[in-house]
Amino acid sequence: MRVSSIIRSGLHAATILAMLTAAAAMAEDVLTVQITVKNHIFEPAEIHAPAGVPIVLRVKNLDPTPMEFESASLRVEKVVTASSEGVINLRPLQPGQYKFFDDFHQQTSGVLIVP
Repeated sequence: MRVSSIIRSGLHAATILAMLTAAAAMAEDVLTVQITVKNHIFEPAEIHAPAGVPIVLRVKNLDPTPMEFESASLRVEKVVTASSEGVINLRPLQPGQYKFFDDFHQQTSGVLIVP
């Protein structure tokens, strides 16, 4: 193997390693929050998350009917089928209160508070 090929291979490996390290660091900065829906009630109905951090919201539907997680302020609509889980990726948020509800059962509501 020629020296130039070895150097290129080493640089390629270093680039891949740097990308994997950056991806791992970014993954650590993501907050995962889980809520459940049972008997058409969010539990907890009030969730909290810090400002400026991406959020993975896991919505577990324990009801025998589908639900639609919806929020105008979060710009999200996600149908979660009966007895399953939906994953919603939220952008980093500014401080505030972000209301959400089940569009199929609008009395089912909650709020995400970002201090």
